[in-house]
Amino acid sequence: MGKKILSQRAGRGTSTFRSPSHLRVAPAKYPPPSSDTKKGVIAELIHDPGRWVPLARVLLEDGSSFYIPAAEGVYQGQVVYVGSQAPIAVGNVLPLSSIPEGTKVYNIELRPGDGGKIARQSGSYAVVLGKSGNQVIVLLPSGEQKLLLGSCRATIGVPAGAGRSEKPLLKAGAAYHKWKVKARKWPKVRGVAMNAVSHPHGGGGHQSVSRSSTVSRNTPPGRKVGHIAARRTGRKKR
Repeated sequence: MGKKILSQRAGRGTSTFRSPSHLRVAPAKYPPPSSDTKKGVIAELIHDPGRWVPLARVLLEDGSSFYIPAAEGVYQGQVVYVGSQAPIAVGNVLPLSSIPEGTKVYNIELRPGDGGKIARQSGSYAVVLGKSGNQVIVLLPSGEQKLLLGSCRATIGVPAGAGRSEKPLLKAGAAYHKWKVKARKWPKVRGVAMNAVSHPHGGGGHQSVSRSSTVSRNTPPGRKVGHIAARRTGRKKR
């Protein structure tokens, strides 16, 4: 009979596999778009578990507040501006059309008003390369160049926490706590390293699948592992 494999246990939705969303502080999004330039102040810098970049709570002069990933160098009590007439300074939020070429930006909107989608992680930033009509060319952290509408907003600067990935974890316990606050199970054991009773790829004299790893889309849950509904297998023929 065997037993339930890892993917079946995860699909059941127990606390072991569930995302610890109760730890989250708040969504990190810009306020709704406005034609006015608003003045605000960074009320506090907050640790958000699992985000790996601190959040800055910005309190606007109209009494509303919002959270954004904090820029490198900002501080509590710093005055920031949100709008097209905001000065070019670290922590200010402007439309891409109002940002000079060569400026480092982060938390860029993919579509105007979506609150920020691109380059939000610690040390991850984009660069405004050029402008063409109502569109702006942005160099993404991956090296890809993307054409975005000039009305998409971005924050001047680089997200705080750069260099985080350069520090070694040193022990498995550090990695455990690192992934505990994320929606991710760790450690993830390979199927071929398991016993035959625990996984369809397990068992045998050595670690090998020992059969075709391609399975049908309609395969029963206990066997649905490997390359599910693969369009092709093997090396590409040139």
